[in-house]
Amino acid sequence: MSKQPRWTQTWIGGTRAAGVDLGHPGERLGLPREGSGSASGFGRRIGAITVDWLICTWAIAGGLLRVDPRSAGWVGFAVFAAEYVLLVGTIGMTLGMRLFGIRVAALDGGRPGFGAVVLRTLLLCLVVPAVVWDRDGRGLHDRAARTVVVRL
Repeated sequence: MSKQPRWTQTWIGGTRAAGVDLGHPGERLGLPREGSGSASGFGRRIGAITVDWLICTWAIAGGLLRVDPRSAGWVGFAVFAAEYVLLVGTIGMTLGMRLFGIRVAALDGGRPGFGAVVLRTLLLCLVVPAVVWDRDGRGLHDRAARTVVVRL
């Protein structure tokens, strides 16, 4: 009797361990495997959001606005959301994203619309949608806004 391929998924190894090739992240969206326009990795995205958070809470809320340290977190959070709406809505990236060489794009490759940017920002601020990813590296906030983060 010949050995048949195992089509079931394993909970430890995932679909690749079961012999299913899912392609590279972003392939279903028509994105290249590497280089400019490819789906951004998790590390770049975490680095960019960390830089943005530090800029908004320490430099802007704590330094420029001179907010009381006890409420600097909330003011920084509001500045963070405003930064995302303003910068992603106009130039497609925040300061942290620029440093890490990534940008937010609509699924057609252009800039996302204002409504999509606001929805994406609100869901990003809820945190949970941003940490639940699909196989293309898109969080729930990206899926809802019909956006993808790509490399420059």
